[in-house]
Amino acid sequence: MLPEPDRHTVATHWGTYRAQFEDGRLAALKPIDEDPDPSPLSDGMIDALDSPARIRRPAVRRSFLENGHRATGKRGAEPFVEVTWDQALDLAAAELKRVRETHGNGAIYGGSYGWSSAGRFHHAQSQVHRFLNSIGGYVRSVQNYSYAAADTILPHVIGDKRGLIAHHTTWPQIARHTKLIVMFGGVPRKNAQVSSGGISRHILRESLAEARSNGAQIVSISPICDDTEAAAGAEWLPIRPGTDVALMLGIAHTLLAEQRIDRAFLASHTTGFERFAAYLDGRSDGVAKNADWAAAIAAISADTIRALARRMAANRTMIQMAWSLQRADHGEQPYWMAIVLAAMLGQIGLPGGGFGFGYGSVNGVGHAVPDMSWPSLPQGDNAIRDYIPVARIADMLLDPGGAYDFNGERRIYPDIRLVYWAGGNPFHHHQDINRLRQAWQRPEAIVVHDSWWNALARHADIVLPATTVLERNDIAASSRDRFIAASHRVAAPAGEARDDFDIFTALAERLNVAKTFTDGRDTEGWLRHLFTLARQRAEAAGHHLPDFETFWKKGYCILPEPELVRQQSLLADYRDAPESHPLKTPSGRIEIFSETIAGFGYADCPGHAAWLEPTEWLGSPIAARFGLHLITNQPAQRLHSQYDHVGLSRATKINGREPIRIHPRDAAERGIAESDIVRVFNDRGSCLAAAVLSDAVRPGVAQLSTGAWYDPVKPESDNSLDGHGNPNVLTRDRGTSRLAQGPSAQSCLVEIEKYTGPLPPITAFDPPPFTDRPASKSR
Repeated sequence: MLPEPDRHTVATHWGTYRAQFEDGRLAALKPIDEDPDPSPLSDGMIDALDSPARIRRPAVRRSFLENGHRATGKRGAEPFVEVTWDQALDLAAAELKRVRETHGNGAIYGGSYGWSSAGRFHHAQSQVHRFLNSIGGYVRSVQNYSYAAADTILPHVIGDKRGLIAHHTTWPQIARHTKLIVMFGGVPRKNAQVSSGGISRHILRESLAEARSNGAQIVSISPICDDTEAAAGAEWLPIRPGTDVALMLGIAHTLLAEQRIDRAFLASHTTGFERFAAYLDGRSDGVAKNADWAAAIAAISADTIRALARRMAANRTMIQMAWSLQRADHGEQPYWMAIVLAAMLGQIGLPGGGFGFGYGSVNGVGHAVPDMSWPSLPQGDNAIRDYIPVARIADMLLDPGGAYDFNGERRIYPDIRLVYWAGGNPFHHHQDINRLRQAWQRPEAIVVHDSWWNALARHADIVLPATTVLERNDIAASSRDRFIAASHRVAAPAGEARDDFDIFTALAERLNVAKTFTDGRDTEGWLRHLFTLARQRAEAAGHHLPDFETFWKKGYCILPEPELVRQQSLLADYRDAPESHPLKTPSGRIEIFSETIAGFGYADCPGHAAWLEPTEWLGSPIAARFGLHLITNQPAQRLHSQYDHVGLSRATKINGREPIRIHPRDAAERGIAESDIVRVFNDRGSCLAAAVLSDAVRPGVAQLSTGAWYDPVKPESDNSLDGHGNPNVLTRDRGTSRLAQGPSAQSCLVEIEKYTGPLPPITAFDPPPFTDRPASKSR
């Protein structure tokens, strides 16, 4: 039995909290004392426990219950029937058995996204993958929606993913040594509220303050001014969206023309610079990529570009780039070009110099952490080797057997008959929801675990109610932080909700794989096992953790920060000794030109970084019809779409709609006033939103945060108006290139008009209609 905690702790993606109770019920969550800049995102977690949207009992889509996989009704437009757990589990197990026996495990797609829980055990993605592996495997996805293009391009350029998700130059190193921080996409504090695996300390605000106090100058290059908060004192360069590569080329040309590059570093640590230089100065295509050329594309003056190039060469410069820049057409190019620019400056591997990706995209990037990894739930071995790039799910469902290119391979989409989804919501993070809804009708069966009746649950056949982080015991730890925390159960499960582990255990029993799935452990057994592994790893790294009972009672442990002298700059070992620490590229060097990529023959991703015009940007012909570039960034008031129905997120709505920011000049041209309800539209779809006039966005740009729960006014329609403000009815479902096939949501043009029709009610936060069980029929 787990010991009673001295004080109950709750670990979330946005912070670690102490639970407070009144009359035996959870009343509040208070941040731990060690966090200097806590997030308010915990507001609403308690209200959400018993909100109207809560899934309280297992439910099955009516026509699916009646006809099974031959159901003819439309997912997302049908009522549900509540059933018993035994009925739901028997039905789900029977569908898994039918598909495996008829089509094989390669016809099962295991969908998930890792943000449903900060816990190491109740991590839905690990749970569903472990379960599906225990029954013979499944088709998986690779990459993620956050940085898919970067995930693919970086190993070609620097041999691995250092500087993307780990091994960054630390903020203390930057604060001590960097004199100029050039931020492409800014470092938004709203993004840095969260981090997968949990947070003990939010570090961005104090890190920026320390850098500023030590004399660092900050330049924020973004279409949105407050992508870097005002307290950072950043100089704002309001770039035209999607043109960062052109700007960097203009900077690089200035460095080359004025002989401000480090030729010795380029010669000793890179390969292919001369082939890139021929493109840069125009010898290869007749177009010099100078500052005047870049200014016409990026809408930043040539004088400003040249001056910035000179400042970067004259100072210890850190180039930081947000993850969001590569979620666009040709998203591989800005990351490749940032590395090329840093190499030309010759500061890669120096303290406070070089490059890094994702500073501010989540908390903890640049955090000085111990050199160790925390244990997680093992997922087992997947007997199915097939996979898809994560953002190609609609393509897979719409085109089984179709061919596509990916990272040098010619691949075939599998024929998926059953989708099993636990954790995450594709109707939040996937592009072109109208197209996704069409694709979602194709599988024979869809099983979903969720806690609330969001769009994913509404588009399922079998819905199994899962507990929330407040309703189960777990352990949280993050590779970007220095803590391990107990996450105590502080509320009873709502209705009949069960832990994912208990749901999968019950299914595993029905499919005769319970021993394989559970490994003979219950929840407590797994928590004790994982903490034992954590103690062993901490001990090997020179740190002591208490015994499990002491840890569980205390709630959390924070390890000491490594001394500054032990904090290494990104690629410092390679800079100091390139022969003994070669990179894992074909040449062992930074590949400014990649023979491998060039050999793929992809027109949309050539052998060196290049300006490739996006399909949709303010310089494209379609801008004559859709004159605003839509930026769909992360919200300040929620994590993705989580808890949109309560608390802070609900309070920020205007007349029930998601706010959309536009420049006052653009609003005046369209006859739009503050708080007007507007229709945002293009050829892919339309949604309603509430206008907020702000000069923090450059003219020609509209900013609509992701995460508003999808709310089609006419669910039975294939292209319904979304009444709530979900931007993914507007974004394009197209891969970044044939190399990475990542999401390209940020290449999106729209138009906006004042909405004058009757306002549809917001129904996204209500449960779907329920009906009685249909009369039984033979199948």
